[in-house]
Amino acid sequence: MEYRNLGASGLKVPVLSFGTGTFGGQGPLFSAWGRSDAGEARRLIDICLEAGVNLFDTADVYSNGASEEILGAAIKGRRDKVLISTKTGLPMGDGPLDAGTSRYRLVAAVDAALRRLNTDYIDLLQLHAFDAFTPIDEVLSTLDALVRTGKLRYVGASNFSGWHLMKSLGIAERHGWPRYVAH
Repeated sequence: MEYRNLGASGLKVPVLSFGTGTFGGQGPLFSAWGRSDAGEARRLIDICLEAGVNLFDTADVYSNGASEEILGAAIKGRRDKVLISTKTGLPMGDGPLDAGTSRYRLVAAVDAALRRLNTDYIDLLQLHAFDAFTPIDEVLSTLDALVRTGKLRYVGASNFSGWHLMKSLGIAERHGWPRYVAH
């Protein structure tokens, strides 16, 4: 397997990663993708690790958290051999605090993901979409605090427009906060 640095970081990742959207298979969208349980997921991860693929991507919204739970169960006893990327920010419910990337939501979402994944840290947390309702400074300072506590190693963005990404990178640079290393 070929490995490269993730963005401008020192983290070595394989050129291929494994998405776990099929783990859990709950709800109309994700049940159509697949319904891998922990046993099937463990076998898929075994195959990946044998081939040198050690980066696994998930999200809180995948099967309403079941994907993270199954990934956590499937990697039990070998956390030191894998890299976990998860995403947050998309709606997880109908309440006003169930979506977005406010400080409240990010802290709660990271703690919930850590519980579901049964781990102490997340290697890469990606924001699943740009949140136009939360100030960028609030988002980035919260991510900085989560990195400093050791809950997150790296941060990234997903589904950001170019100008949202550049504005965020500029603010992070100005304050010395972690820059997104993946998009």
